[in-house]
Amino acid sequence: MIDVCLLGTGGMMPLPYRALTSLMMRYNGSSLLVDCGEATQISVRRQGWSFNPIDVICITHFHADHISGLPGMLLAMGNADRTEPVTIVGPAGIEHVVRSLLVIAPRLPFEVNFIELDKTQDEQVLELIGLRVKAFKVNHNMLCYGYSFELDRAGKFDADAAKSLGLPVQTWSKLQNGEEIEFEGKTYTSDMVMGPARKGLKITYTTDTRPTDKIVEVATGSDLFICEGMYGDGDAESAEKARDKKHMTMQEAAELAVKAQPKEMWLTHYSPSMIKPQQYEDAIKAIFPRAVISKDRRTLELNFED
Repeated sequence: MIDVCLLGTGGMMPLPYRALTSLMMRYNGSSLLVDCGEATQISVRRQGWSFNPIDVICITHFHADHISGLPGMLLAMGNADRTEPVTIVGPAGIEHVVRSLLVIAPRLPFEVNFIELDKTQDEQVLELIGLRVKAFKVNHNMLCYGYSFELDRAGKFDADAAKSLGLPVQTWSKLQNGEEIEFEGKTYTSDMVMGPARKGLKITYTTDTRPTDKIVEVATGSDLFICEGMYGDGDAESAEKARDKKHMTMQEAAELAVKAQPKEMWLTHYSPSMIKPQQYEDAIKAIFPRAVISKDRRTLELNFED
């Protein structure tokens, strides 16, 4: 099970009624945060979630609305009695940028470690808090990444196969956990008693980008696709703004979803000039019926299919 909360849905600047875009996920006792604009910790408080379990923070790029809240967030985590190290993932230069921000938060009660993504690669795969995390380049006016998060699910244990091999029940749990065992002079591996892998869970998050084929490729098969919709109108003026500033219209995001076919898509990262994003809901659903015009702190619990 993965809990997902879109802490804020705003772009450029926080508003009294809309926090900056940030995503928080909880899995197996750990939390992971994607982006951290100013005042992100307020949204965490309003959601009623804890700062203490945040083990990883993934940063998409270095624009202020995605990273300037880090000092306050890390201080909030320290005040929540966190002492374990925190890992921050981001574009090349992430350590220098964050160390500069932390001049105003110099005494944290935990270490901050960094994973700098290799700018020569279009994508990289990491293992973080038990999830497979893919960072992939998108098309913004500075180096920017989208992220996908996958949780694999093993096949079903075949008790009949284990019995036919003469394996005692006491050995079954190790094989189920992927371990290799020795029994009566023979070696047994989990593939001998496990069925084919079952469908896992997948979340794809991308913001501050033009539409790209790479986004479609990564988002395909996602249970949840979270995508920016900076501009609501699909008219020529909005389309031109989106092209010039390397953002997307809601219509362009919905068209990506048509190609990728996620189970559900949430739109986010709205322009401050967009007062009521929900007014575009009918037009967007006409393109992709499973689209949601998200509000701050929209939450979903993702579970494996039975």
